[in-house]
Amino acid sequence: MTQRKRLSHTQSSSQSRRQSGSLVAQEEDDDTTFTQPSTSQVQRGLEKLTPAQVDQKTAEVVQYFLVKDQKKIPVRRADLVKHVVKEYRNIYPEIIKRAARTFDQVFGLKLVEIDPKSHMYILINKLEAAEGVSPINSPTNPKMGLLFVILSVIFMKGGVVRENLIWNTLKKLRVDHGEKHEEFGDVKKVVTDEFVRQRYLEYARIPHTEPIEHEFRWGQRAELEVSKAKILEFMGQLHEQDPQTWSQQYREAHSVPNSSQPSTSSQR
Repeated sequence: MTQRKRLSHTQSSSQSRRQSGSLVAQEEDDDTTFTQPSTSQVQRGLEKLTPAQVDQKTAEVVQYFLVKDQKKIPVRRADLVKHVVKEYRNIYPEIIKRAARTFDQVFGLKLVEIDPKSHMYILINKLEAAEGVSPINSPTNPKMGLLFVILSVIFMKGGVVRENLIWNTLKKLRVDHGEKHEEFGDVKKVVTDEFVRQRYLEYARIPHTEPIEHEFRWGQRAELEVSKAKILEFMGQLHEQDPQTWSQQYREAHSVPNSSQPSTSSQR
């Protein structure tokens, strides 16, 4: 009986991995079947539509982004085309350009492509980014506070840490990844799944480790939204030291800001 259960579990896990792999492959296929229209194709497409039709489709795209942004989930171009743009795909660049303008002028948000390869977009609050007042930099939400601690550890340790260091740090704060937390629930799932899907963290297997080990890095969204200077300021207050004590981190935090940030993607 036990052997049959184990075999069934193994087969189920294997099937789940195959399904997950095929789903990823399908998502990639969805995007590779979409070819970015040329300027002349967009122009011809616009000539066949009324301004009201284009405005309506732009509004639908804006609403789709705003809904997704509530959970901080990046938007894939493939999903946008498949579920929202649909038959208007031949004017996709124009719709994205207009949506980006709406975010900028109406909502004070910047539409950013964080992954040019798989074409993933996020929204950044321009005011918060400029003034360093992102909810993560001054966390009042407990979950954002948890994220701030993790990002701080990674930054202070040189940009990459083994997961055991993160779990040990959180345990000292009475947040045990092996136990259900009254505020966060399944801590490990929040950190390795939710924060990763939101692109605040990268969580990758370390090659050639047995048993298997993983490491954490800052994700693309964190690089855009989180102020390293604020982290140093926090660490200075915590340890009652001048932030310049950590010379390497201080130089990184006060180098040319956001020089490696991705640009708005309306023309890609």
